[in-house]
Amino acid sequence: MNLHDLEAFVAVVETGSIVGASGRLNLTQPGVSRRIQNLEEALGTPLLDRLSKPLKPSGAGRDAYEHARRVLRSLEDLKSGLAPDGEITGEFRLGILPYLSDAALAVPLDRLRKEFPRLTLRITSGWSPRLLEQVARSELDAAALCLPDGDRPPEELVGDDLGEQTVLLIAAPGLEVPKPASLADLSAFPWVLNENGCGFRRFIRHSFEAARLPFQVGVEALSADLRMSLVARGHGIGIVTPAALTGSPWRDAIEILDTDFRPQVRAWVFHRPPAGRLQRPISLFSEALFTSLHGAGPFLKA
Repeated sequence: MNLHDLEAFVAVVETGSIVGASGRLNLTQPGVSRRIQNLEEALGTPLLDRLSKPLKPSGAGRDAYEHARRVLRSLEDLKSGLAPDGEITGEFRLGILPYLSDAALAVPLDRLRKEFPRLTLRITSGWSPRLLEQVARSELDAAALCLPDGDRPPEELVGDDLGEQTVLLIAAPGLEVPKPASLADLSAFPWVLNENGCGFRRFIRHSFEAARLPFQVGVEALSADLRMSLVARGHGIGIVTPAALTGSPWRDAIEILDTDFRPQVRAWVFHRPPAGRLQRPISLFSEALFTSLHGAGPFLKA
């Protein structure tokens, strides 16, 4: 067993293919396959489910992947710690929730690139449950996501609490939503929302279920611009952040609903302990994202 075999195995798991791993490592496909075979022979067990597409680790392979990531990270920590200038190198695998706008992420990502120019950022987009799983399995180094207010963060992860995130309820004037609108009034209309996995959608659904009111999703779409255009054309009630509404070309075609119902979630940045060489990049990203979302204010660690 050697480090090159571990690197090849990790690359195959994370890219889902021999082809992807060969591109990442700048090796031939047979070369990657030989390294995987060497590792399997050394450990005495198959590490990949070769019938799955994309390639996935076997049961033993999932454990091997987590151990391999820890070994490789430890070596990266060692290299960074012994570097003459203390410069942090390697990669930072960061998960991002689609709810977080480009505007909110611009400054945190710019600061990461400025402060750690030799750190390669690998950004993945996904919903909160999936991102939490990936952080817990060491497939991601950290993830910025949202949880319904009151949900308990995973105990095995370290979380930076970025505070409550609220949204505005919007609709086209032609939809004729009552003013003011109660929760019962809102339940009579379809909704234009993100896909399942969105914390706000989960909060809204639970609120209607708790009140024993119907909840109908008329349109499910990932694109924020598409959702805004659908709301503007009268396809249902939508949600939007104040910042996104200000910059939207549809802002004059919709109205903010007058209602006491305020969907809200808490934003977090999670990582597994110990963060090692990535402690500074994670802290910098968390603090910069907090500032982007709220401006200056208290920053909490849980």
